[in-house]
Amino acid sequence: MRPNFTLFTLLLLHCWHIDRIHGQKSEGALTVVEKSKGEGADEEEATVGDEDEGDLEVVQPTELWQTLKPGQAVPAGSHVRLNLQTGEREVRLGEEQLKYWRQEHREEEETLSSFSPEELKRAMKKIKEDSNAAHNQASVESRFRPLEELKEDMAQLHLLVETDFQIMKRLLEQLNSSNTTTEQRVSVLQELEYLVHQVDNAQTLCSMGGLQLILGGLNSSDFRVQENSAFVLGSALSSNPVVQVKAVEDGALQTLLTALATAQPLHVRKKVLFAMASLLRHFPFAQHHFLSRGGLQVLSELFREDGGGIVRTRIVTMLYDMISEKKGLEAFMDSAHEERVRQYSKVSLQGALLDEGWCLLVPQLLDSTEHDYREKALRALLAMAPVCLQEYRSHSSLLGSLLSLQDQYQDLIQSEMILGEENSYFLEIVELIEALHVKMK
Repeated sequence: MRPNFTLFTLLLLHCWHIDRIHGQKSEGALTVVEKSKGEGADEEEATVGDEDEGDLEVVQPTELWQTLKPGQAVPAGSHVRLNLQTGEREVRLGEEQLKYWRQEHREEEETLSSFSPEELKRAMKKIKEDSNAAHNQASVESRFRPLEELKEDMAQLHLLVETDFQIMKRLLEQLNSSNTTTEQRVSVLQELEYLVHQVDNAQTLCSMGGLQLILGGLNSSDFRVQENSAFVLGSALSSNPVVQVKAVEDGALQTLLTALATAQPLHVRKKVLFAMASLLRHFPFAQHHFLSRGGLQVLSELFREDGGGIVRTRIVTMLYDMISEKKGLEAFMDSAHEERVRQYSKVSLQGALLDEGWCLLVPQLLDSTEHDYREKALRALLAMAPVCLQEYRSHSSLLGSLLSLQDQYQDLIQSEMILGEENSYFLEIVELIEALHVKMK
């Protein structure tokens, strides 16, 4: 009898709770479908009633059970149960909702787990760098004005940005004008000298007919115009074969030789020698015509007239460069090598140096007190040795000068060693003396 009584009691309580739930339907706005999901609790699937939705507090379920308070509603598809132990209603996500919820969380975890810690660090660093770059860009842009705005301001000020071509055209027009004063000509030549250091500008100067105007300046009666004209010409010729060819065609070689042969101040001669050296460098055609037109005779007269040594040094350096170029042909084993050898074969510089007495002229530069002058003389003497050895040996004072210089530079080396200073330069001069001494034995 007792078990039947217990069963009867439980059924009675169950009916009482169901009746209570139905009685609170309007209060909780729930439609309940009974399901048996676990011991000690009844589960229900609930929907929010449309008629009361605007007045109810809707609870957002999760995967865990949470208690429902009176007057609260739940979204459709949620699971609602009655806890028989506490007598309270509880809610969580329904089966379909729970399936999608778990799927979303799984995808988030997979996304996060697909990045290694190093990748996440690099990503954070990249974000920081991008942020700094954007800040720096904004800072730079705040300091400078837009180009279009600058153009508008310049237009208002009636300013014109000239290209190098336009500038040279304007300068050449001034140079060619009969109304231009000497001071203005000098100023124009100085501006041109700055521009023609660029290879393209120097070639443009030729195409505009400017080379003839510059050569005309070498015949000017004003030494300042002569000096600056020679400076412009030398700068335009430097390492620019196109201009070198055009200059020879326009008669620059004869004009320079005439300028050197004419009595002029030292500062003019230095600039003319610079232009001559620029014209002859790596240009055997010009070197051949320089020799055939008596270029060495003109240089020998200048050498004898110069007492200070600066002109002598520049002449000897130019001759040394010409000799070294011909010796160094083996370094240019390209497709044009044979043509280059053919052209240099016409330049009989070594024999001309012997004939014109340069074997005895160059040693005179050793009497200078300047170390640089002596060094250049020694290098030239070594380069000329193949044709000048007999002249060197017959030069009564040359061997004595070499021995005296050797002792002097040995003393300088010792002095520098005592002071702990570098002695490589003086040691190099001693090596040149010794090499020449060996050849003369």
